[in-house]
Amino acid sequence: MPGIAYLDRMADPAQRRVTITHPEKVFFNERGETKGHLAEHYLRVREPLMRTMGGRPVLLQRFPEGADGPSFFQKRVPSNVPEWLQTTTVSTPNGTRSRALVIADIDHVLWALNLGCLGFHVWPYLASDPAHTDELRIDLDPSPGIDFVQIRAAAHHLKQLFDEVGVIGFLKTTGNRGLHVYVRLEPRWDSYQVRGAAVAIARELERRRPDLITAAWWKEERGRRVFIDFNQNAPHRTVFGAWSVRARPGAQVSTPILWHELDQVHPDQFTIASMVRRMATVEDPWRLMNEQPQSLEPFLAMLARDQGNGLMDAPWPPVYPKQPNEPPRVSPSRARKL
Repeated sequence: MPGIAYLDRMADPAQRRVTITHPEKVFFNERGETKGHLAEHYLRVREPLMRTMGGRPVLLQRFPEGADGPSFFQKRVPSNVPEWLQTTTVSTPNGTRSRALVIADIDHVLWALNLGCLGFHVWPYLASDPAHTDELRIDLDPSPGIDFVQIRAAAHHLKQLFDEVGVIGFLKTTGNRGLHVYVRLEPRWDSYQVRGAAVAIARELERRRPDLITAAWWKEERGRRVFIDFNQNAPHRTVFGAWSVRARPGAQVSTPILWHELDQVHPDQFTIASMVRRMATVEDPWRLMNEQPQSLEPFLAMLARDQGNGLMDAPWPPVYPKQPNEPPRVSPSRARKL
């Protein structure tokens, strides 16, 4: 079966064509959605997707055999790429530099999709301004035994905190079991400051609801609570992007939602198939995000307060060099043995 050529008349005056090869190949088994259906999904959500992902570097996770098959991460774009493809240089925590894809327009999405990319892991800055992190990303991560009811409850407490300090957060499902809350920031802070703010937010929420929410980095200390994963804001970390499709049998989509929808929805309901109706009936919940850049100062003030009270930094992931004011990077149980 021949490939399908998608013509993007809006993105480029030369009217590039991106050919989706083998569009009949089944990528999701539950309803038999194909590579062609995946392309149609991204064309359907192109406008809201470009508002949140446009101009940002992405990490590619490729599934050559579909969602049920093996996958691999690819930070570097292949050597034989089209001349029009936009890329930028990104770094890893150990200093390795790579040539990464930039989502400059929908053609770049379709090009990556044709390589077997179901969704996109996005850097929290624009390729044109890598020195400034303009997204704070709060990851509400379910520990074992936690269900979505508790995730919802934690999200409401987060919104209450945001309301108190006058910060606007934008909510989305992760496409799996958790929730993400994004804050579009003024381009004034680097990733270390943004991560510090996330640590302060996690600790404040834990103080308010220690029975429900935890800032404990070590899994053995979390118990059955919602973990605020502050290290998703560490330098060079990517987060699964809005409107991206998960490698799950139902083809679940990481979907922006309105706060008043939170208690009526479940992340499993948002799929490639259900996006058809949602896009026709619900306006993009994130449409104003870029028009309302926020200040990080309220959270940096919380961080300064905690540091003034003698709190050390929270632990960093093992791939990062030892950081100033970081506690020993060893789990509590192992520290006791030592």
